[in-house]
This record gives sequence, C-alpha cells and structure tokens, in this order.
Amino acid sequence: MRVDAFDFDLPEDLIALRPASPRDSARMLVVHSDGALEHAHIRDLPGYLRGGDALVLNDTKVFPARLHGKRIGRGDTAPRIEAMVHKRIAPNRFLAFARPARKLVAGDAVLLGAALEAKVIAIGEAGEIELGFALEGARLDAAIAAEGETPLPPYIAGKRKPDAKDLADYQTIFAEHEGSVAAPTAGLHFTPDLMKRLEGRGVTRETVTLHVGAGTFLPVKADDTAEHKMHSEWATLSAEAANRLNNARDAGGRIAAVGTTSLRTLESAATDDGRLHAMTRETDIFITPGYRFKTAEVLLTNFHLPRSTLFMLVSAFMSLDIMRAAYEEAVRERYRFYSYGDACLLLRAP
Repeated sequence: MRVDAFDFDLPEDLIALRPASPRDSARMLVVHSDGALEHAHIRDLPGYLRGGDALVLNDTKVFPARLHGKRIGRGDTAPRIEAMVHKRIAPNRFLAFARPARKLVAGDAVLLGAALEAKVIAIGEAGEIELGFALEGARLDAAIAAEGETPLPPYIAGKRKPDAKDLADYQTIFAEHEGSVAAPTAGLHFTPDLMKRLEGRGVTRETVTLHVGAGTFLPVKADDTAEHKMHSEWATLSAEAANRLNNARDAGGRIAAVGTTSLRTLESAATDDGRLHAMTRETDIFITPGYRFKTAEVLLTNFHLPRSTLFMLVSAFMSLDIMRAAYEEAVRERYRFYSYGDACLLLRAP
C-alpha cells in the first residue's frame, strides 16, 4: 500500500508533553468492530473486559539510553555528539543512532558524558553506528546509567528537556527487564488500583518482553509499505505464559494486548493455527492492512504518528477506514496524542 494512505492532519498542540495524573484518568476512545465509537477513560477498562479474558503486558524496562558527548582525538575540533544506544551486540558493544552522524567516521573516538570512552567501529545507514566501549558488562551498564538520560521521543524531547519526573513517568509499574529505549506506552496508563479491579473482574494477567528499539522513532521514508524495512527487536514469550494463553482462548476467553509491542510479540510467537509457542528471538514483524491476525481480539494502544508503522498496525487490526474515522473523532474531541497521551481500545471482530 502507499504510505500516504496513512497520513492525517494532527494539530501540534494535541501532542502530550506530560502524562495524565493519575495515570488511569487518561481518556480512552473505544472503537468497536463496526466502527461505532464510545468516549471513556482508562479506569473504565474493566467494564469492557470479562472474566476469562487474558491481559498481556510488556514488562520491558526503559534504560537511560541517550548519551551526550563529543568526538575527540581528531584535529583541534571536538564537535558535540548525541548517541542513542539501542541494542547490545557484545559485552562492550552497542548499536546506536548518532546525531549528527556525518561528524563521525569509523575509527573515531568519542567521549560520552564525563568519562565514558568509546570508539566508532562501523557506520551504518540512517545515522546508525556501532560503538565499542572501554568498559564492558555490568561496569558499562553502570556507566550508561550514570551518564545517560531518559530517552524521551523526539516529539517530546524537541519541546522540553527530560527531567527527574520522567524517570517515573516514562516507566510502567510492571517494568522488570531492562533493555528498551522507549516505553511500551499503552502500559503507562496502569495503576495498582486498576490492576486490582481487573483481577476482581476475573481478568488474568500475562507478560511478554519486547525491548523497544530506536527504530520505533524512525520515519517511514519509502513510498510503498512493501519497500519499508523494520528494525528488529528482541522479544520473548515463556512456554508457561503461552500455554496459559492458549488455555484461556480454548475456554472462550479473549486475549487483550496492551500496546503494539505486546501484540507484535504474540503474533511473532503464533503459528497459523493461532496457537502460541515459547519464543526468545529477534522479531521484525511488520503488520499492515491485509495481515491475518492469529491472537488478540482486543488491543489497548495510544494514538500514533501519521504515516507510522504503528498506525499501519492499528489500521490492519480494525481497517484503515475505521481508524481514520476514529482518529478524526479523537482530533475533533481533542484527545491527547503519542507517548504521554490518551489511548484507544480496539475491539476486533473474532
């Protein structure tokens, strides 16, 4: 499909710079399978689920992946460099997106923060570089934690600096396994009270882990979706969770994925017959209209960028026409968009 089919107008003042407080007070646009729309709030979620449904959450944890520094050791100049480390490939090596990447060549030395030294091993496409650090393992992790900052998305970071409040705001209450450079943002809406009310409703809870990579921020530059290449991300679903989810569906329950990362993990772990299996591997699954879903019937997700792979995914889940109408309604009713914004609950026909 043409990428411009997924374009839409969004007033800039609808981009949320801070989350709702409390988290479950965010608004929730409910989108039914026939396109009917309801206005609700996240705290109303238990009323749209039923006993026996299984809620699937991504328990990844954001780490302070954005590092600021400078190039050193080449001439008299030391240009400022920003590096977003996003994937570990060895105990002392990370892939990173650098800005401005044109200031770097393979072999350059960089100083990130006050004392974190690295060498540029290789230069890739779209600003991606490979960095080899002087430290490795746990010592490198500690140094990145000390020198890095919360990697807010560009559409927030371009308007304000990350601060101490973001350390808590940009992390889900169930974050456990560190490795993401972006939060699974639908999960940001959950509170302990909401989790307790869902449990009281008879909704079970399962977790997957997908470490969100910086590729989630990259624009789709191709004119056709068939020409776009997704960055791969590491994901896991345990055998125990897969079995419980299969049993829940066999008993008539629905799978409700919280966020596109949870949904992409489930779809990557499912076979064509809809059965889920244990998985621990990279996934670069790219879901566009025409895709046949095998797992979730319900998806809770935030409002996404125009022309983004995530808007393509939700358009595949419900249909492009339904989602364009839903987003038009969200703009008209001034819902808040993107990572710190409101959410929509998508109820797909079985």
